Amino acid sequence: MRYRLIVNPEAGGGTAPRALPLIEEQLKTHQLDYDVLFTDRPWHAAGIARDAARDRVDVVVAVGGDGTANEALNGLMQAQREGFDRTALGVLCVGRGNDFAYGVGIPTDVKTGCAALAANRRRRIDVGWVEGDALPEGRYFGNGVGIGFDTVVGLEAAKLKRLRGFLGYLVAALKTIFLYFKAPQTRIEFRGATLDQRSLLVSVMNGRRMGGGFMMAPEGDPADGSFDLCISCEVSRSRIFALIFRFMRGTQASHPAIQTGRTEWVTVTAIEGVLPAHADGETLCTDGERLTMRLRPQAIDVIVEGEQVG
Repeated sequence: MRYRLIVNPEAGGGTAPRALPLIEEQLKTHQLDYDVLFTDRPWHAAGIARDAARDRVDVVVAVGGDGTANEALNGLMQAQREGFDRTALGVLCVGRGNDFAYGVGIPTDVKTGCAALAANRRRRIDVGWVEGDALPEGRYFGNGVGIGFDTVVGLEAAKLKRLRGFLGYLVAALKTIFLYFKAPQTRIEFRGATLDQRSLLVSVMNGRRMGGGFMMAPEGDPADGSFDLCISCEVSRSRIFALIFRFMRGTQASHPAIQTGRTEWVTVTAIEGVLPAHADGETLCTDGERLTMRLRPQAIDVIVEGEQVG
């Protein structure tokens, strides 16, 4: 078994390089055959992962957060289109949110993560694909796409250099209440249904949570062949505040402003206004007009904790 580690030096506010000595110590303890490559620019991890799959490396390991994992996922999916489909994805979590890992079943601490790599327990998961007028080249995602409020939260959280993890996202969410409360008029189409409304947010989830602790799809399963939708119509500022704490508990489905559903595809169109959107926490666009998300079932193996499933 060969492992290729992709280290993002910027992940977690620069914690990835500091974690590397412990990671290497653990990998050597487990007698794993590995090499290490560092990223030095955006989208570099995708290229490294694609090349690793072409070289028939057994496991590509993203050492970082959700952004690094997303790039590695994209590189492996690109390689699959070329016929190189035997490489699995692993993640060693040193990022801010680690939402992809949480939803899939990847350990979120380094020592347990290294042990999982050594055990080589795999799970076959679904992968999403998003494309639109502002993203004609498209992008794969493992955890979810957020449109509207939560994208602005992510942009604000990135500005809070001294606050990491869920606390940073929570502060950013409270700040966003006063920045983003005029929702765009949208048309949302999925599995035979059409919603025309002003939408505060549209979450298209393959995993379970976003922002390190907001449970957008508390019952989400990344291997069930469907997205979990969480859609909120426009509400007042005071009701946004209440909704944030429902999302933290995963109890938003009973709120009258929320609609949920399950589907293999969904298209969101801005009839009035624009669509800020992210995939796995990475900004896709700030002024999109139309986005389509499609599921690719049972698309890739990931290294997880516990018994092999799927």
